[in-house]
Amino acid sequence: MKKLFNYQGFFTKERTRSLISGLVIFVLAAIFQFYASAYSDRVSSNFVHDIFLDNISVIDLTAAIVEGAFAIIAITFLLVVSRPKYLIFSIKAGALFMATRAMFIAMTHLGIYPDQVMVTTGFFDSIYTDLGLGAGFFFSGHTGMPFLMGLVFWKDKFWRYVFFILAAIMGFSVLLSHMHYSIDVFAAPFITYSIFRVAVYLFPEDYKLSQTPEEV
Repeated sequence: MKKLFNYQGFFTKERTRSLISGLVIFVLAAIFQFYASAYSDRVSSNFVHDIFLDNISVIDLTAAIVEGAFAIIAITFLLVVSRPKYLIFSIKAGALFMATRAMFIAMTHLGIYPDQVMVTTGFFDSIYTDLGLGAGFFFSGHTGMPFLMGLVFWKDKFWRYVFFILAAIMGFSVLLSHMHYSIDVFAAPFITYSIFRVAVYLFPEDYKLSQTPEEV
């Protein structure tokens, strides 16, 4: 049986410093993403036609998209906290993901598709909007983030497939709701894999720690 929440002897000086630096990078990336999203919304221009969106009827899946996003965040948080060997690398890889996406959405200023389903004013919807989680198009964070976690948990077959399935569900949901252009969704796994490989290169010790065998 795998030991969960087993932090005994985990935080050496090096790992503590690495965790602190990871949290700092994560906060800076989140701030960057927030302002990049606001900028993208402010300067967005006209929409463009899309081979998929032009040919599929819109379906309101905002419940799955909004509540689903928060559910994935909660699952990911509990998972990496319960398995400390994944904690530091997950934080740094997530920060790199956010920073990369922020840069991309700041450079692409497409307007919303005409019949895009709009997020309503419910409790979770307001938080979702205020945090800028739905802002920007290229590339899809709903698709990319669970895909990234599937790569992080690659050796754990169960969670690997859970995250990959969630990435597919979220990708189809934002497409059917016309909240993302098709290129945003289909490009997300490829960009995310590149981000993952860069994270492995930049943070080799943290990645090596995440790949150590589970204790029994």
